[in-house]
Amino acid sequence: MDKEVYLGLEKVFHQKLEAALITVTSVLGSTPRKPGAKMLVFADGTTVGTIGGGCGEAEGRREALNVITSCTSKIYHLNMTADMAQEEGMVCGGIMELFIDYLGSQSFVEQNGLVDDYLSAIEETENPVLVTVIEATEGRLVGKKLFIKNNGEVVGDLGLEELNRVGLENAKIGGKRCQPLLVSIDSEFEPCDTSVNKATFRFMVEPPTTIVQLLILGAGHIALPLATMAKIVGYEVTVVDDRSSFANAYRFPTADTIICDDFESALDGININPQTVIVIITRGHRYDKMCLRKVINQPASYIGMIGSRKRVKALLAELEEEGVPSELLKNLYSPIGLKIGAETPEEIAVSILSELIKVQRGVASER
Repeated sequence: MDKEVYLGLEKVFHQKLEAALITVTSVLGSTPRKPGAKMLVFADGTTVGTIGGGCGEAEGRREALNVITSCTSKIYHLNMTADMAQEEGMVCGGIMELFIDYLGSQSFVEQNGLVDDYLSAIEETENPVLVTVIEATEGRLVGKKLFIKNNGEVVGDLGLEELNRVGLENAKIGGKRCQPLLVSIDSEFEPCDTSVNKATFRFMVEPPTTIVQLLILGAGHIALPLATMAKIVGYEVTVVDDRSSFANAYRFPTADTIICDDFESALDGININPQTVIVIITRGHRYDKMCLRKVINQPASYIGMIGSRKRVKALLAELEEEGVPSELLKNLYSPIGLKIGAETPEEIAVSILSELIKVQRGVASER
């Protein structure tokens, strides 16, 4: 969630304002924003955040004002037609599905309180995964929410026991993704193919952030192209090294954060969550081992380490002898990267980035 939308929501609940929150739930074709994008619309017509700008956004804003007037959340399909795209000078022409959620005095008190609790959980870095009913045959269920914190605590209720069960099952999956997960189920609470049958329920699972943090441990030759390419793909890049001649802004102009400190101290100050991917490419066995020991029990969605099979096998054996559980060590991706015959630092960076994308998209990967 963008910080400005987060702050806008805090304003809504602290000042008891009327508003509607627009979330892009899915897209078809070429659209200006992707699933997870949000825009908050206040009753006076002012907005924070964006779902793409132009006349399409104006249409979304108009529908949000209708939601505020009716005090009823709804799904709306925003058709970015070819004519509209041409008028705005854009190259998009797809369809965005929007969930427009009413927030205000006519909402159930418990729902407003739950959203406020959810914002607090985000602020306290409890990495909450939010589940929201966006469509149901029973209108009373639309907009119902629950969220699960990283410690397993569940807050909220989707209105039906079986819906809660399915919602929590999918929250465990969706929490590892970097974009919202849409789930459609039938009246028996089984997965439903919406191209064949209309779903009885649809809900959206949102990770705490749609921005994936790439944590690169080691600022050597591979780190340079990896940081540059990862930024182009859309990752938030952090580079850590204990050598000032390597960990500096001149060497990594595209990195979001550069930390020059010993690896253990640096890792102590970094929030690692399910939207974090970690690449260990330090300058030697001792530093690789130090980093792996620090991060292997963290909830990162990916931990990869460079090295030959023989060297990595020996390192893992050492850690296991020192008490690190073997089940945790099985989560390591090593040798790192997809097998594409990479030789140069740039090619190796491509293979690593390809594996990161594969894991983030939930495609089964051989290790």
